[in-house]
Amino acid sequence: MKNTTQKEPSLLVFSKTSSFRHPSISSGVNYFSELKKETNWKIDLSEDATDFTLENLTNYNVIVFLNTTGNLFDENQKKAFQKYIENGNGFVGIHAASDTEKEWSWFTNMIGATFKDHPKVQEAKVFFDKSSEHPAINHLKKEEIFKDEWYNFLKPVAKHVSVLATVDESSYEGKRMDTKNHPIIWFHHYNGGRIFYTGLGHTNESYADARFQKMIKGAILWAANIK
Repeated sequence: MKNTTQKEPSLLVFSKTSSFRHPSISSGVNYFSELKKETNWKIDLSEDATDFTLENLTNYNVIVFLNTTGNLFDENQKKAFQKYIENGNGFVGIHAASDTEKEWSWFTNMIGATFKDHPKVQEAKVFFDKSSEHPAINHLKKEEIFKDEWYNFLKPVAKHVSVLATVDESSYEGKRMDTKNHPIIWFHHYNGGRIFYTGLGHTNESYADARFQKMIKGAILWAANIK
């Protein structure tokens, strides 16, 4: 079970890809490297799926998927990941994390939605649920403008998640999910674990945006059950 006496997050930041590779992964890696210096948290960076063993994952209380894509794991690695979540640990998915293991139903239910397609990168209006006190968004205004790649999902976002932010589809051009607003940031509890996902994080600039940086830091603290 989870060590509730732990006072700091221990992170495995995983950025392996087997399909499209986001150029911004390097910016994300730089962000987490700086976060490690700033906080002195344990943060390990990996693109090696063999790190997903029962023994190794006990070193972490949060796994971050940083723009992962495609099918990444064999059956034993999947079982280790599932056990890790069942043991009460945390997961933070960034952007293309929803374009990962799309045929693995446990994972797609865990992350809450599956990537379908996207329009061009552009600014859009994002509405944040200010009735939520979630530490990932409590620094943000009710309405914010972000520039990103606004994902459409294969089907509606799972009903079992709690939506923290929606993107106003009337504020940008391109393919849509046929709704004025569609979910883009959410969280939930799944199989004993604490799960957070943000559709933001496509661009290099995202990782230099203080609002986004604080969002990810707050999400990590929540996923680690510290905040």
